[in-house]
Amino acid sequence: MSPLDLAEVLRQLPPMTDPNLLTPSGHVEDAAAYLLDAERVLLFTADYFTPVVDDPYVFGQIAAANAFSDVYAMGGRPKLALNLMSFPSRTHRIDEMLRILKGGADKALEAGCLIVGGHTVDDAEPKYGLAVIGEARVENLLKKGGARPGDRIALTKPLGTGILATAYKGGDLSESEYAPAVDSMRTLNDGASECALQSGLQGATDVTGFGLLGHLLEMCREAEVGAEIRFSALPFFDGVERQAVDQNVPGGTYANRDLVLPHVDSPPGFQDHHLLMAADAQTSGGLLLAVPPGAAERFEKACRSRNQRFWWIGAFRSAPCRIQIVP
Repeated sequence: MSPLDLAEVLRQLPPMTDPNLLTPSGHVEDAAAYLLDAERVLLFTADYFTPVVDDPYVFGQIAAANAFSDVYAMGGRPKLALNLMSFPSRTHRIDEMLRILKGGADKALEAGCLIVGGHTVDDAEPKYGLAVIGEARVENLLKKGGARPGDRIALTKPLGTGILATAYKGGDLSESEYAPAVDSMRTLNDGASECALQSGLQGATDVTGFGLLGHLLEMCREAEVGAEIRFSALPFFDGVERQAVDQNVPGGTYANRDLVLPHVDSPPGFQDHHLLMAADAQTSGGLLLAVPPGAAERFEKACRSRNQRFWWIGAFRSAPCRIQIVP
């Protein structure tokens, strides 16, 4: 749903407060964070969605990687999870449900997380995801509000999965052209999270449904900073610009563009399809990290040691809640 509609609904709910709740109402974080003791923080999140691929097993992998990502984005490790499944049992074979769950289970094993149950409902369309409990050390907790002016901005996965998924579903993208995005979506963000922790970072989020610009704006609001990003430095999967020009764009991406537009300053000649590319709603995207200048070399070294890809895409600035896009 539209980020604006969601915000309107949530603001009318009663606030949830507790002395140990580190993510109180009114603050937007990737997972709820609850202080267990002086050293440990419990993280809790949930995510599920409709298929973005035809293969049920791969869909299960992607959905699980996406659900775990919120825990990694906050510097934690997933520990326990519950399956969340909607399945049209009257029109789909039960073995398809098994393959979805098997994909999720295998990805959970890769993450070192135990799936210990779940909930299933009969629905008109398959949907799958996980409710995830994770754990982080207090000193390792990453938050959207951890960015500071002068911090460099790193991104750990290419962009464009929403646009490519739309093109693929519409028959305008081949399976081989879609394959790099599929491989990226089912890749865990554990390595990127570990590199952030090794480098002593404090500010992070993952790039998912609100797109790069939407999640960057969240970081800016929480930290009361601005940002400058270089469009030419943004990594996009092959074919994203062509599909954006052809308007193979999901509805969520248009909603993201409308949300961020009042907060974005763009250069002359910057076209609408460029903004859509930067606002594209992602599935299981990478981490967006605030890297202090003094930690940049350490971060680069950590990424090299883990073969973790990343791109420098800009820097945080002092002008609050403004995103400046430069060529």
